[in-house]
Amino acid sequence: MTGGNASTGSPYAPHTAEETAAMLDAVGVGSVEDLFDIPESVRFDGEFGIETRTEQATRRELQRTLGENRSLTEFLGRGHYSHYVPSLVDHLADRSEFLTSYTQYQPEVTQGFLQALFEYQSMLVELTGLEIANASMYDHATALAESALLAARVRKTSGNRVLVPDSLLPERRSVLENYTDGPGLVVDEYAMDDGNVDLDSLAEATDEETVLVYAENPTTRGTIEENLTDIGALAHDHDALFCLGTDPVALALLQEPAAVGADVVVGDAATLGLPTSYGMGLGLFATREEFVRQVPGRLVGVSEESVAPTAQRGEGGDAAEARGNRAYTLTLQTREQHIRRERATSNICTNQAWVALRTAMHIAYLGSSGLVELAEKCVTLADDLAERLDDISGVQAPVNDRHHFREFVARTDQPAPPIVADLEERGFAVHEVGEHEVQVCVTDVNEHAVGEFVTLFAEVAK
Repeated sequence: MTGGNASTGSPYAPHTAEETAAMLDAVGVGSVEDLFDIPESVRFDGEFGIETRTEQATRRELQRTLGENRSLTEFLGRGHYSHYVPSLVDHLADRSEFLTSYTQYQPEVTQGFLQALFEYQSMLVELTGLEIANASMYDHATALAESALLAARVRKTSGNRVLVPDSLLPERRSVLENYTDGPGLVVDEYAMDDGNVDLDSLAEATDEETVLVYAENPTTRGTIEENLTDIGALAHDHDALFCLGTDPVALALLQEPAAVGADVVVGDAATLGLPTSYGMGLGLFATREEFVRQVPGRLVGVSEESVAPTAQRGEGGDAAEARGNRAYTLTLQTREQHIRRERATSNICTNQAWVALRTAMHIAYLGSSGLVELAEKCVTLADDLAERLDDISGVQAPVNDRHHFREFVARTDQPAPPIVADLEERGFAVHEVGEHEVQVCVTDVNEHAVGEFVTLFAEVAK
């Protein structure tokens, strides 16, 4: 092995003792250990303290540990949604050439994966109506944060305000504030009215210092936003970008973002392709072509071969035979590893190519009609469940007088915390969102349990 140091026995420590001593002397410390301040209580002492077991014993121990988990039927939503993932997705995505692939830097050996990612981007372009979609972002929160940074870069005048609804999920706001702190952007909020955007509040909050207005459809409470065109117009009147948060299933049925003035669309594309993972996701990011040079992450593009490799090497063959062959490659990589640091628009180092592949497979499996059918089901299931809960004495569902998608908030005369706890004790999980409010999400994954859920809800809500 080359490049290593025989004295250390490690290829990863190439410096001689003399070189190490010289560097330590230059920084004014006596040993390598002095460079680190690790408390003794957490310092590795060379032992992991893990008992050695056979494979059979290890399997038994894991089964015992996992058996302690409670099996709950989840009616949870608020940003994490489960739809049935066909076994076809698992079988194809688990092929070794996909699982072992990292970022597709070498197009000559990754044409298949690059084509799949190109198709994924094309699907998002079709669903959003915008011209550019990347592959990809970490999750919804980081996609939102990157949209704020993009808005600050492209705005023709100064400004530092990012407007978000006061109902924005805390974890998304936390990531947004973390990303925008360095560039000096300020995250402010506007009020919601009965689950949807309060246009008067938004108009009052928006000024010439606003660089981005963010709204969601469906909203955090599951309502379908009715004022998207007005929201976009308010943003554009102040030379701000309009960013819309959504997901691929909702996009199949609701207003096309481009048609209501959205400049950027973000969200979690892993509502298809992955079961609920509570942290693992796939950040959707689409925008207008005029911003293509400011897009974070990576773009897969398509071109044509012009000369056959054998002809180039003088090995015979007709170069013209290869003309017109489609070829895929990463056409835009705007992170500092690929371009000058001062020109980088993102430092994203791990894309979600494999998850994007799964999402593309799931969308392709459903087809356009299947995707619309699934989206329509998200409306009817929520409507039907809300109606059944509303028939229970002491329950009002939904609280918001709106159309809903997947989920809704229900008001209970009894305090919400004990209701949530009693439901959990009986095997069901819902969100507590207020002293007398719970949020319920229903999809094709848990619809089979709706009858039992309603019966138990009636018992615990007395």
